[in-house]
Order: sequence, then C-alpha cells, then structure tokens
Amino acid sequence: MTTLLLVRHGLTAMTGPVLAGWTPGVRLDDRGRGQVARLAARLADLPLAAVVTSPLERCAETAEAIAAGHGDPVGEIETDERFGEVRYGDWTGRPLKELAEEPLWRVVQAHPSAARFPGADGESLAAAQHRAVTAVRDWNGRVAAEHGPDALYLVCSHGDIIKSIVADALGLHLDQFQRIQADPASLTVIRYTETRPFVVRVNDTGGDVAGLVPKPPEEGSGKAGLGPGEAPVGGGA
Repeated sequence: MTTLLLVRHGLTAMTGPVLAGWTPGVRLDDRGRGQVARLAARLADLPLAAVVTSPLERCAETAEAIAAGHGDPVGEIETDERFGEVRYGDWTGRPLKELAEEPLWRVVQAHPSAARFPGADGESLAAAQHRAVTAVRDWNGRVAAEHGPDALYLVCSHGDIIKSIVADALGLHLDQFQRIQADPASLTVIRYTETRPFVVRVNDTGGDVAGLVPKPPEEGSGKAGLGPGEAPVGGGA
C-alpha cells in the first residue's frame, strides 16, 4: 500500500492574480516560506522514502524546506518533469481576470478534457493529467521495490496537476476535476493498493475551520471576473 503525499508549493507573488505556469524564476515569497516551514514541521516525523519535485523553483524550494526540516535524512531530492505545471502556452503570465474573458475559459471550467491551451507550447489538460498519473504509477513501483509496499513518499507539484491526480484516484472523469481544491502548501494523501487507490486526505492545510467560510473577492486579488463556483486556472490562491 504505497502512500503518496502530494504537496502543492507555497505562495508566490504571482499565485492567484497571474497564471505563472512555467515562467522561470518564480520563487516562494515570505508568506510561502512561512507556509512551507509550518508544513515541514508537521511532516518532520513521517518516514519518507523519497522526496520528488517538479522542476520549477517554487516547488523545488518547497521540497527542499520539507527535506531540511525532516527528522531523518531523506536522501537526495529527485526532480521529475512530469510533475511540472500544465503548459499554459500563450496564457502564461497573463492575469486571471483577463483570462476569464477568453472563450476558452468556459471550456476549462465546464469541459476541461477538451481544453488545449493556445500557442506552440500549449498543452491539453488531458495530456497533463496523463503524464502526471503515469509518473505516479512509475514512482509507486519504484518506491515499493526499493522500500517495501508500505512506504511513504512525497511529491511537490502544482494545483491543476494535483487536482488531476486526485480525480484519477477517485475514478472521476477529468471534466469533474474542477470540483477538487488544492491550496498553496496543502497536503493531499493517496494510498495505492493492488485493487484501487484510497484518497485519505485532500487539501489539508492544518489550519482552523474559519477559512471554510467563503469571503467576497478583495479588490486587486486577481479574482475579479470569476463567476460563482468557478475555479481559477492554475489552482489560484
């Protein structure tokens, strides 16, 4: 029963207002570093067989903080590009409130399995899910072979990638993945068995329940233009 701990990177200055995608040099800000330090403290005593990260800086910094704060050495952090962010193509670097006016936005919200992002390097959400789930299966096998069937390992990735992995584990069509949430520095846990995955925990941030009360969008939050129930592309903040 290999157990996967999925961690979303901590906050950056671009998280929420702008679709960062594969923009280089996007690092954790002070808020993100604080989030990650708290998460690292929570995970310090877990026996992690491996720590794997997306190649993007914000994930690498998150993984490094978790490894550094761990009670026992976790070995070398490994990078797997398949856990990298969705390639948003021409949408990369644009404000979400601007993207919400694009015709493709409605497809991403209601029929994401049909959505392909524009531009030469734009990726479909279906392709992003396929590479991420394939990576999980590969790592499940590798970790189990090297550390036994009950090993735990951690992957640091991105909002839409984590949501797509959870959808697969739940047996949901990709068109339902916008119903799942993965906040910055959140923890999602999936236990994989021979017969089926078990989703043990989703979007756990270890905070109090006050944050469950919906709040109206704040001026300048980057959420202007999103309708009720809409999910920010990239996971939002």
